[in-house]
Amino acid sequence: MPLVRIDVNQGRSPEQLKELSQAIHDAILAEYGIPERDYFHIVTEHPAGQIFAQDAGLGFERTSGVVMIQIFTQGGRSQEAKESLFAAIAGRLSELGVAGEDVFLGYVENTPGDWSFGFGRAQYVTGELAVPRK
Repeated sequence: MPLVRIDVNQGRSPEQLKELSQAIHDAILAEYGIPERDYFHIVTEHPAGQIFAQDAGLGFERTSGVVMIQIFTQGGRSQEAKESLFAAIAGRLSELGVAGEDVFLGYVENTPGDWSFGFGRAQYVTGELAVPRK
């Protein structure tokens, strides 16, 4: 069950924002085989001057169309699985016209006990939800 935060500069239509979110979700579905309704995304638009995304010294320039993605999910997936997900997300976003250099991903892992889906309970720990397979 990933929680995905998507940060972009203002200027995209609501439909374009939904398409970005859906493309990322579709990549996660395809790569990780999670249930379709494990869809938890937060899309935030920022005024000009609030996103700073340089190249970390890799020698390319980003545009104002940068899409910064943070994925919070349970640990245990292999590095190969993560890299496959990164490539799938970049591929899906490229279909929407987002250049590869404008896709920035941060991946944060945690444990089943770090999630509550409501009512103040840790449903993976209480058994209300089955812990997803890796």
